[in-house]
Amino acid sequence: MAGGRSRWTATLIAVVVVLGWLVVGGLAGPYSGKLGDVATNDNAAFLPADAEATRAQDLAAGFVDRETTPALVVYERTSGITPADQQRVQADAARFAELPGVVGPLPPPIVSQDRQAVQVVVPIDAAEGEQIGAVVDRLREITGSDRDGLTVDVAGPAGLLADLIEVFTAIDGPLLLVTLVVVLVILLIVYRSPVLWVFPLLAAGMSYSLASLFVYVLAKNDVIKLNGQAQGILTVLVFGAGTDYALLLIARYREELHRHERPWDAMRAAWRGAAPAIIASGATVIVSLLCLLLSSLNSNRALGPVSAVGIAATLLVMLTFLPALLLLGGRWAFWPRRPRFDQADPRTEHGIWGRIAGFVARRARTVWIVTAVVLAALALGVTQLGATTLGQSDLFTKSTDSVAGQDVIARHYPAGTGSPATIFTSQGTAEQVARVAQGVPGVSSVRPFSRPGGTGSPEVVDGRVQLQATLADPPDSNGAERTIRELRVAVHRVPGADAVVGGFTAINVDTADASTRDRNVIIPVVLLVIAVILAVLLRALLAPVLLIATVVLSFLATLGLCALIFRHILDFPGVDQSFPLFAFVFLVALGIDYNIFLMSRVREESVRRGTRAGVLTGLAVTGGVITSAGIVLAATFSALAVLPLVVLVELGVAVAAGVLLDTIVVRSLLVPALAYDIGPKIWWPGGLSRNNRNGDRAGAEVEHAR
Repeated sequence: MAGGRSRWTATLIAVVVVLGWLVVGGLAGPYSGKLGDVATNDNAAFLPADAEATRAQDLAAGFVDRETTPALVVYERTSGITPADQQRVQADAARFAELPGVVGPLPPPIVSQDRQAVQVVVPIDAAEGEQIGAVVDRLREITGSDRDGLTVDVAGPAGLLADLIEVFTAIDGPLLLVTLVVVLVILLIVYRSPVLWVFPLLAAGMSYSLASLFVYVLAKNDVIKLNGQAQGILTVLVFGAGTDYALLLIARYREELHRHERPWDAMRAAWRGAAPAIIASGATVIVSLLCLLLSSLNSNRALGPVSAVGIAATLLVMLTFLPALLLLGGRWAFWPRRPRFDQADPRTEHGIWGRIAGFVARRARTVWIVTAVVLAALALGVTQLGATTLGQSDLFTKSTDSVAGQDVIARHYPAGTGSPATIFTSQGTAEQVARVAQGVPGVSSVRPFSRPGGTGSPEVVDGRVQLQATLADPPDSNGAERTIRELRVAVHRVPGADAVVGGFTAINVDTADASTRDRNVIIPVVLLVIAVILAVLLRALLAPVLLIATVVLSFLATLGLCALIFRHILDFPGVDQSFPLFAFVFLVALGIDYNIFLMSRVREESVRRGTRAGVLTGLAVTGGVITSAGIVLAATFSALAVLPLVVLVELGVAVAAGVLLDTIVVRSLLVPALAYDIGPKIWWPGGLSRNNRNGDRAGAEVEHAR
């Protein structure tokens, strides 16, 4: 009778929890489609406050009534611009000037020296923010399609921003759909059940809805900043990590159903066994992501809290909503392979992983040495990675209007036309600074800034003059960045000039320098934080150090593998400066999950069986679920490939390749073999390193006998 009351009480609690979460989901669900409304993609706003380009932007504000972002409308006819073409350009320019958001008067059209192209600079009010994209769309409507051999493209900083905004506003639908389909297919393969896949997918969807609500509210109230990149990563991160946590809990629940007759008792035991590892894993990812707050770039600081909120919401859902769903499902949820109450050893359900564990036991030292050497060999490929600032033509995986226009400009004009470097100097040294700047290789011309429609004399503001230096190379190229660095060195040497160099290329230079600084600061902090969490979880010092070492080796091997993939398969020109840091944070934070899943179970089994037997048992019972979790996470991050942005495709490929390498090689072979070879000392200086040696020898003999 008491058992019946207990069962009904447990069922009632589960029903209340599920209904409560369904109400939350109904309220939070609509916000997943509203994130684009509170996202901002103005990269200039993400510069460090103390960067030279930021100071230049502040000085530039005094020289104009309104700050502008230029759109470059370029017309090309390879046989030569005709009088009719020039009339069309004049007519279009007149219509451009009348558009809301365009700051007039427009400069006169610029005809190229070869007379095959005409360029119109259209200043757009920077206060328009993301509405700059709408103004660019109107420019493109006015120019219309190519006509009788005359091509028209809208490029420049405003054209590029418009194309980026178009990509990011399309994130919600396609990326979410692809992610859902990928997770569904993998869950069907993993569980081979027409029922069980519903539970983790429903819980992951609930996690995403809750995360979207929190992120929307925080971004709308300016507590955090959300950009398109963070929005896309949030989607795949929540579904990937959420499905991982669900797989771990469900695998443990299946085990406990063999040991407990009542599902409630099985779930309670499963929750107690799996929750510490899941919480430690989630906490590691959250803390690692929050380390991005140490970044000097606002774009990085935006990604950290957004992703951390996603993981926190996922933890909450997976430890409450999912257990309640599974409890209501009981054994029938696993149909047609329902686990029976038979007190079976959990290793009996993991035949292939039991054989792998046996192989590790017989060849432990050989296994870890060979795998370490292979990973080290892959890591040598890091030298081919080619971290740089991606040029505008390299940002997209497909051709865009802004890229096509920039190519036209590069063919017919000094490539820096329309995006000049700006030099601010004292009035008394302006002529000397101009001469010095003109002598820098890569600078095509230098002229003083004068207000459009003014007298034509140089503008003086607070004793300063602005010079505009047109570069020979495209403003987003490596050549232009080298020129900016050399230009800064040259003008800084002029006594009394107090020169400041800014502009589009200078922003890229300062962003690259900030990325390097962030990488050098954040990576050691993340490693230290992870080591502390592992030490607390495993109650040891040696094990965390070795696990951190395997994670770093796996990360370097992944970068080496990615260098080969990007260069020889995908034909990418390189990776963005931010790529190594993002790849590190996600690969290490997520990769350490599998260390936690494995070693927390190994420690649990070591207490009962001894370390070496515990290693083999832990590998046998977690190998399948960790591999499945790795495949899910790799597949979800691969969904980033549907977005036509090289930087997100590269991040998706890196996380997918790294997670597969981590689960198949590092977590299945290297770590277990290393732990087995070291034996009880792996838990040094904890008591387990001294107290289980006799049991360890006995357990090892049994495992070898198997």
